[in-house]
Amino acid sequence: METNFFQALFDLQVQGDINITIRFSNENKLWVTVLLNNPACGDDAQKIVPPMNLKGTAAELDEGFFASISAPLQTTSQIFVNMESYMKQQEEAALQSKMEKNKTVKAVKEKSEKENKFDAALKKADELEAEGKHREAWMKVPEPGEYPEQADMLRQRRESLSAKFAPSLFNI
Repeated sequence: METNFFQALFDLQVQGDINITIRFSNENKLWVTVLLNNPACGDDAQKIVPPMNLKGTAAELDEGFFASISAPLQTTSQIFVNMESYMKQQEEAALQSKMEKNKTVKAVKEKSEKENKFDAALKKADELEAEGKHREAWMKVPEPGEYPEQADMLRQRRESLSAKFAPSLFNI
């Protein structure tokens, strides 16, 4: 006896495991249950896909078995492959989202630290100016190049402090 059963299974080109259960009934008929399982698919939704149940005589199943299972098995296999691909892309997106969030948090933190440093320097310059220590206050005013958005204000502040310096013999 020569059959092409396994060649026909191979020709289906599905990804995963095909589980076939055959049960004999009292009416000279066979019950055949076909279930596709893809262990590579990490989504538990594949477990709710029901098996295909076929009932018929041996001759009927010989004639129509592969015609009945080929399209549903191929569709189910493709769904499982797509589910796994979707799960991987979702994980990758979550990781990238965390990375982007970390970059944003880091940038905000750096900006916040820079602003705090700027505010602290101006506050110290104000205190020194109030004490009459104009040269020391001038030294505490941040460099205009470090804060380009505040450069004009910083230059004006330094000029106003320079005007209050005690006269020097060298500045004639």
